[in-house]
Amino acid sequence: MVSYVSALLYGVGGLVVAGVALLVAFQERLVYVPVLPGLTKSYPITPARLRLTYEDVWLRSSDGVSLHAWFIKLLPDCQGPTILFFQENAGNIAHRLEMVRIMLQRLQCNVFMLSYRGYGASDGYPSQHGITKDAQAALDHLMQRTDIDASQIAVFGRSLGGAVGAALAKDNPEKVAALILENTFTSILDMAGVLLPLLRWFIGGSSSKGLKILNYFVRSPWCTIDIIGQVRQPILFLSGLEDEMVPPSHMKMLYANAAARNEHCIFVEFPTGMHMDTWLSGGDHYWRTVQQFIQEYVIEKKHKESAGSSNGDSHAL
Repeated sequence: MVSYVSALLYGVGGLVVAGVALLVAFQERLVYVPVLPGLTKSYPITPARLRLTYEDVWLRSSDGVSLHAWFIKLLPDCQGPTILFFQENAGNIAHRLEMVRIMLQRLQCNVFMLSYRGYGASDGYPSQHGITKDAQAALDHLMQRTDIDASQIAVFGRSLGGAVGAALAKDNPEKVAALILENTFTSILDMAGVLLPLLRWFIGGSSSKGLKILNYFVRSPWCTIDIIGQVRQPILFLSGLEDEMVPPSHMKMLYANAAARNEHCIFVEFPTGMHMDTWLSGGDHYWRTVQQFIQEYVIEKKHKESAGSSNGDSHAL
């Protein structure tokens, strides 16, 4: 009996040690995948391939990292909404161009696509601390442009991009008009338990059970579940129920946490949506949902604020 217990303890101890070793050595490679297997880091195509008018934008983050982005404009004189788009963790912005092409057509908007540090043509190495700075640099750039309406900036993030977008929206309540999250996880801590079930008792977010001793070794926790309740802007949650990567329950938990504090939250499910193709499988329903959200919370909100400002000026006279 004693030997059995000892063997069990040794086994658990070995599992913890192995988990720590994996987290310390490979966690950035597990969380961030700038290069898809069999491909290169460079962009396979540019927006020009899809006949989209675009501008190469070079930014510098607050810690000095050179970043690349594409600013794709609907029309030369388009002053409508601008979507600041944050991608998933794998591949680069070129792999999202087909989706963005449809986004421009359906939403009648501009789209700013940022390459996180270490992705595409951007320098550096990805990390939560760094990518948070990258997102802020992108937003600051848009706020300084004179060819767009900076009061109509909506942030759209899918998967990892949703975590990036939620943090940016929380930190910039006066600059970001609205937030859209698609198939986003509650935290990397919770996702570690999903992808590595044997570690579930040793790692996890605030709602998980167990010792969670491996949490201390995670450098990019991306705890969206703790941030989303602090976002005051309207939020649209787009959840693919066939998501094979992020359990749909994560989106439900994010929505519940946000809606408890924010009355302008909308949750929409797409029965056949998988992690990467909800925008495609959702069809017309998907795009009408996003369009109506943008119309109500970005475009009409701007018009109401402008009208209110005009009335205030007339009363002052």
